[in-house]
Amino acid sequence: MSDIDIHQQLQTALESFKEPESGRPISKTGQVSDWTVSEGVVGCRLSLTSMMQPIATEIADSLRDHLLATVTGIKQVNVQLDITYRPAPTIGQIGLKAKSVIAVAAGKGGVGKSTLAASIAIVLGRMGAKVGLMDADVYGPSIPHLLGLDGRPEIVDGKIQPIKSGEMPVMSMGFLVGKDQAVVWRGPMLHGSITQFLRDTAWGELDYLIIDMPPGTGDVALTLSQLLPLSGVVIVCTPQEVALLDAGKAISMFEKTKVSVLGVVENMSGFTDPQSGKTFDIFGKGGARAKAEELGVPFLGEVPIQIPLRSESDQGRLAEVLLDPTIAKPFENICRGVVRSLATQIANRPTLSAPLPIL
Repeated sequence: MSDIDIHQQLQTALESFKEPESGRPISKTGQVSDWTVSEGVVGCRLSLTSMMQPIATEIADSLRDHLLATVTGIKQVNVQLDITYRPAPTIGQIGLKAKSVIAVAAGKGGVGKSTLAASIAIVLGRMGAKVGLMDADVYGPSIPHLLGLDGRPEIVDGKIQPIKSGEMPVMSMGFLVGKDQAVVWRGPMLHGSITQFLRDTAWGELDYLIIDMPPGTGDVALTLSQLLPLSGVVIVCTPQEVALLDAGKAISMFEKTKVSVLGVVENMSGFTDPQSGKTFDIFGKGGARAKAEELGVPFLGEVPIQIPLRSESDQGRLAEVLLDPTIAKPFENICRGVVRSLATQIANRPTLSAPLPIL
């Protein structure tokens, strides 16, 4: 078979491979270029955006396997990856520029939801994505403490300037009230504060806005679902039965508000004694995976009890302790699972007809 015939087959094969950020055929987005064909060996360049950078190598491998399975006369495909920037669209009615808004929620308190939300945001940022973190747990804002942040946001040109954790913009009620001051608000005031955090904060352009939700099922979830299209929710629970029951209620609530469940995380999943190496399943093990399978939603992974994570978070050094590869690994796996689940969700929705900018 001639190289010209192989070139034609390659272009045809791209029509059945979806670009993960939009769900459109990648043949229409200009993201595969610089083709070379020589004696059955194919080379190309795949350009992905920072939104998909956490799973970029997986996407490249999928493209390679797709071409090998679809195109006759080739024996090897070499895919060179490029990460490029694509502007974020304005979503909802509030002017937020973000490609994806992901809530992190739990059916009950005390399961480590805020630590998970902050860790997902930090690790996604380190994987190359542009990430913002919003603390919507108005009654118990703990994000500032976990990240060692303080100060009061300034107003510049009518926009609230978020406090930065490294390069990541962070907004929380904890910046606006004293550490020991209680927030006693009814629903309308709560709705107003969430709206203001989203609409009036200078977030910039984001790949992901991660929102730490209040525990339980209540007004904030309804407010968010009315303000903007949430891309999905990550449900956090611990292995014991009472937490799993509440996680099931949280999943049911989000499904009723038409918010996709990106997956379930099992937190506090076992403790390994650093001296003996023996693992103790203090709260049980595997319950979240079983619950996810029962409810037909993805299982994103387990996070074991890690003493340095707890102690350093208490001191406001969550970002620093996540530099430890052993501590960070479970969160990296979860982040890849979140992005993978989001890409699957995008691939399964109706194809967009509007053209995307060429990268």
